[in-house]
Amino acid sequence: MSELPPLNTETIQAIIDEKIDDDTVNQLVWYYLGYRYDAATNQWDASEVAPEWRDEYPEPPNFIEFRPPTVKLTRSIPKENKQLLKQKLGFKGYKIGEFTPVQARRATMANWLLSYMEINS
Repeated sequence: MSELPPLNTETIQAIIDEKIDDDTVNQLVWYYLGYRYDAATNQWDASEVAPEWRDEYPEPPNFIEFRPPTVKLTRSIPKENKQLLKQKLGFKGYKIGEFTPVQARRATMANWLLSYMEINS
């Protein structure tokens, strides 16, 4: 895995603005879910991942390419944190028909990361 950008509002905004590549966005979420890659064994270590994620995804899921793990990510955001993109970054959302599934998934991942920051600050 490459060097990850810091978890801050600038990084979250860069995710929304598509200035950070898909692989890095996935890696950020994986990292904060607890997944660690062990280069020595060439395997993922999920020992720090919450059981509700580890049981379903023993290896980190690709949130950009696949909808089911993104739905799970959305559901894992506490209700009080669902609007953090709007509250913290002024994100107005996307207009119907003017966004792609990848943009929607990136927004979900960005909101989950903001929620993580809120909970762990």
